[in-house]
Amino acid sequence: MAALVLAAPPSAGAGPGAGTAGPAAVAVAVAVARQDASTTPPPPRLPRDFRGRGTWIVRDLDITVPFTWEGRNGDSQMTAGGPQHPIWFTNLIYRGTLYTLTYKWPGLDEHPCSRIPGFSLEDLNQGFENARFVGRETLRRTPQRHVNHWRVGVVFPQLPPGNHPRLPLALGDIYVDENNRGTFWQVLQFGVQNLYDPELDEWLVMDTFEHRPGTVTLPARCEPPR
Repeated sequence: MAALVLAAPPSAGAGPGAGTAGPAAVAVAVAVARQDASTTPPPPRLPRDFRGRGTWIVRDLDITVPFTWEGRNGDSQMTAGGPQHPIWFTNLIYRGTLYTLTYKWPGLDEHPCSRIPGFSLEDLNQGFENARFVGRETLRRTPQRHVNHWRVGVVFPQLPPGNHPRLPLALGDIYVDENNRGTFWQVLQFGVQNLYDPELDEWLVMDTFEHRPGTVTLPARCEPPR
């Protein structure tokens, strides 16, 4: 998992030989800081066409496997691992249905293809519209990536503020390129969607992300019976 560093502006007057900053300089620095803090970028938005490669990380199982994420004409597919790896699964948004098929996972004997109809790219991006902006950060990798960090989540039941019992069903931290909200560099997934993992959290870290059509293939096991 990549380390994260919050970008912070240098202190006024810092550096060898620098004198004490005057009131005007302090006022300007404060005004700039307030302006930066109040400027919220647009939320993440997964594009209709893209392709990227990286790694899928299950830290508590000490497992890291190759990962691909591709989209074509609004459909999309994640694939982690493969037949030669300890985990292997694929998630798809395909023609308005969300599919999950896990081929391999430690301790898993059943391998059904789950289907959630009525879920599309538009539904996913609508969910991103309610994301909370965490801040601007730098992913300390090679190369370093300047990103906007967002938090999304689904909590049940949806109740007003106050002393009410709540259950976080799904949470995610999403890191998109600071210059393109449709370029996803890193995602932490936490919640019931990670039910097979003992700690309920998994990372995806992208090494490449291109805005051109990828390949999306619905597994035969997920096709409806004829």
